[in-house]
Amino acid sequence: MTSIPKNVKLRRELGLFSAVCLIISVMLGSGIFVSPANALKNTGSVGMCLVIWASCGLLSLLGAMSYAELGTVVNKSGGEFSFYQSAFADMHKFWGPLPSFIYSWVSIMYVRPAEVAIIILTFSEYFIRPFSILTDMTPESEHTVKKTVSILALGIITFINYTSVKCFIKIQNVFTICKVTACIFVIVGGIYQLYLGNTKNLMTGFEGTTLSIDTLPIAFYSGLWAYDGWTATTVVSEEIKNPQRNILLSILLAVPFVTMIYVLMNVSYLTVLSVAEMTSVQAVAVEFGTRALGSFSFIIPLGVAMATFGCALSVQFGITRLCFAASREGQMLEVFSYVSVKKLTPAPAVVLQGLLTLICLLCGDIVVLIEFASFLVWMFYGISMAALIVMRYTKRDVKRPFKVPIVIPIFVLIVSTVLFITPILSDPKPQFLIGLVFILSAFLIYIPFVYLKKRLSIVDDFTKFIQYLMVVVPPEKDEADAEENHSAEGDEGETEAPMIAAVV
Repeated sequence: MTSIPKNVKLRRELGLFSAVCLIISVMLGSGIFVSPANALKNTGSVGMCLVIWASCGLLSLLGAMSYAELGTVVNKSGGEFSFYQSAFADMHKFWGPLPSFIYSWVSIMYVRPAEVAIIILTFSEYFIRPFSILTDMTPESEHTVKKTVSILALGIITFINYTSVKCFIKIQNVFTICKVTACIFVIVGGIYQLYLGNTKNLMTGFEGTTLSIDTLPIAFYSGLWAYDGWTATTVVSEEIKNPQRNILLSILLAVPFVTMIYVLMNVSYLTVLSVAEMTSVQAVAVEFGTRALGSFSFIIPLGVAMATFGCALSVQFGITRLCFAASREGQMLEVFSYVSVKKLTPAPAVVLQGLLTLICLLCGDIVVLIEFASFLVWMFYGISMAALIVMRYTKRDVKRPFKVPIVIPIFVLIVSTVLFITPILSDPKPQFLIGLVFILSAFLIYIPFVYLKKRLSIVDDFTKFIQYLMVVVPPEKDEADAEENHSAEGDEGETEAPMIAAVV
């Protein structure tokens, strides 16, 4: 028998540029290309719409800066999961670990796989659009081709994340540059329209504003969903070089950049589209390209395809690290924290996310579920702000290279609470029951398997099978992690993992 290989763990492969590209890649998906009209529809005026987009960027930046401090205090992959664990787990034996488990369960098993599925479906729609026009596909055949392309795209994305972090970084960076270039084409096209004197729509300013207490949260959700992704570097902090510096810098560079891109693209759209047209067309950027870019209009659907593929790739990369972190802490099956001996990727977690996303793809229309997912996201952001406030007192001696004024997390906590509660009170919908079902399902799993630590005998057989199949082992702990967990291990010693003799 052969001993477990040494130095098998996730490596720090993401430098500052790659960390910036990761945030931009997750934030810059299909939303700004396909449907930026919801904010306009719920505000009623050009001026107020632009104010909402800029405000969403500012709120995202404030939240991201708070996350940067959280990342320096906790310094573990997993994002919100690790923040909740560090802030609340020791407060109460039953309730303490519960927030982190609910977050990881809902995110890993439902929210993120469904999100990746929707992004991939959008990619396939724009990828096959030129072929469907040229070949006069029937709706049935187009649906079949779309699903086939989606499944193939998911397979490629999963293969990349399974195979190599370095490969992921190179592909992500290329796709990020390509979709930023597509955005710049839209902005330059808008500047040219302004040069031609097409300012009629923009000159309406705040005329027709209909924003109210009922529509304000919905307008913000429309913008904030497009901005979602500013937490990306904190989810993978153990793979970022010099995280104490680069997490903060990547946020300060990426979030304002995306805010500028979003606001300028909305201005560009409004140079050729009226408020009525912008709120009625299905794909705003495509319509803009047809009217303003002439022979370069093909760049828009190509840009959407690039944006969605790169976004899906990066979102899956992040959620596999959450799965890795939750499993390492005993809140998911341990085997999903194992690392490939040869590839140094969390291979079991990657395959799990690929399979869950495939189920979402095959289930059909899950747009309503994703809309509700954005509602849940801000509940979790609010809990993260509470975690930061708690750790200001429970971990006051921890070195903080960066520290936000306490008023910032308090402000973001208040805003996230308003965004979470207002829609429930003003316009309760059946979708909220979906969230309740998933949270209840988390309780049903948490009590026996996390709190009471029940273990099914089949789990050991499954772990051994995955170890032999994928050639994976438990990751080696860094010295800092080993010191942190030493007291928790007590005198029990290390548990010997199953050997992988013949295949290593």
